[in-house]
Amino acid sequence: MAEKSPIVEIAKRVCPAVITIVISKDLPKIEGFYYLPFGGQNLLVPRLDKGKSEKTKVGGGSGFIVSADGYVLTSQHVVSDPEAEYAVILEPTKKFPAKVLAREPINDTAILKIDGKDLPFLELGDSDKIELGEAVVAVGNPLGEFHDTISSGIVSGLSRFIAAYSGLSQETSRLKGLIQTDAAINPGNSGGPLVNMKGEVIGINTAMVMGAQNLGFAIPINYTKKDLEEIKRGGKIKRPFLGIKYIILNKEIAEQNKLPIGYGALVIRERLGEDAVINGSAAERAGLKEFDIILEINGEKITEKNPLANILQKFTIENEVELKVRRGKKEFTVKVKLEEKK
Repeated sequence: MAEKSPIVEIAKRVCPAVITIVISKDLPKIEGFYYLPFGGQNLLVPRLDKGKSEKTKVGGGSGFIVSADGYVLTSQHVVSDPEAEYAVILEPTKKFPAKVLAREPINDTAILKIDGKDLPFLELGDSDKIELGEAVVAVGNPLGEFHDTISSGIVSGLSRFIAAYSGLSQETSRLKGLIQTDAAINPGNSGGPLVNMKGEVIGINTAMVMGAQNLGFAIPINYTKKDLEEIKRGGKIKRPFLGIKYIILNKEIAEQNKLPIGYGALVIRERLGEDAVINGSAAERAGLKEFDIILEINGEKITEKNPLANILQKFTIENEVELKVRRGKKEFTVKVKLEEKK
């Protein structure tokens, strides 16, 4: 008799802890439809019941439980809407309201909490020990319909950098350090686990490349371990904060705006009426001004592939860092003590 694949046992161990996340919003109630003549055709238009709304499902994704008392990990873009309500479906008969405890857009990760006891959960592995060619299994609920879908493959690449677009949040994020895999990752799989052959989570499924086959990406699980521990310990993630509004420069932006340099973080307000340097912040005390360009932090160059936010993540609150700054034609260095982001 043929020996069973080890993936069978992995599926039995992993699938019970993989959940579906349902996204709902209060939207105007539709009481019917009518035809509107336009361009020689009749368009079907909804007739809204003014003043009335109803809870409507607007999307979904995957996630997985990481503790018996109900902590859940997923992708940030799955739960990015602060005005939406979220629920977790563990089984067809088990549905829990979910609270979003933390969103981390830099790494596209999020932490949720559901109320439960003795829930199935997954062990977290060490993504720093992943090897090229290592066998992996991706688990999720594609399209919110096909529960406990698994696909197997290998680690096809490490430390990948991509610009990922989310159809749910309509956002584009630049993600780095990703695990590339040929295990199938489909719409709705985002937020599900990528596991090794021990059944340990080594990544969070985050993206696929449209129009290509066997090209998926996952966020290394080590990126979110510290966040999870901080949430369990103090209820929030503490982030070092500089206190500026900025854009990351590249050659194209520099040429279009006749700037002297094509890398770094240009200190500039996002909209009229706000400050580029936040009052009372570490940046203000250090003397930074609008239109300064921060070139380096502790000798590390700020670029599109290594943006300011990623570099700041390497430090902790109260760390003193040295900034290399360009102001006009002059360059200088200044020391700044990082603070907690409120």
